Amino acid sequence: MNVDRLREVCLSFPGATEQVQWGNDLVFKVGGKMFAVTPLEPASVSLSFKASPENFAELTERPDIIPAPYLARAQWVVLQTRDALPAEELALWLRQSYDLVFAKLPKKMRDALRRAKPSAPGPAQKFSKTETQA
Repeated sequence: MNVDRLREVCLSFPGATEQVQWGNDLVFKVGGKMFAVTPLEPASVSLSFKASPENFAELTERPDIIPAPYLARAQWVVLQTRDALPAEELALWLRQSYDLVFAKLPKKMRDALRRAKPSAPGPAQKFSKTETQA
């Protein structure tokens, strides 16, 4: 999944936001809490996201998916390649990641976010050709 499609999927979730953090990482958040991270420059990893404890074990048994450094204890996984998961399946995992983070937010914030419209991706950012290829 390329960066543009990743943005489209992640920002379709109610209250989801994006920001560039830690230099060149695109971070997707809900209620100020991150649910997915992707580097905007070539890196040894492609995408990180949260999984349930059961799915964490399942995902990390698959090729090109490993426990996320520093975040594995919180059940985050890392895709080492952009094609480690088919796009349709990855979209489902990203929704689950969003849902897991959303569920931990305070009730008042969850209620406000449920009423929010999904964020529309802003004007396309200029990414290099290698960053936007699948």
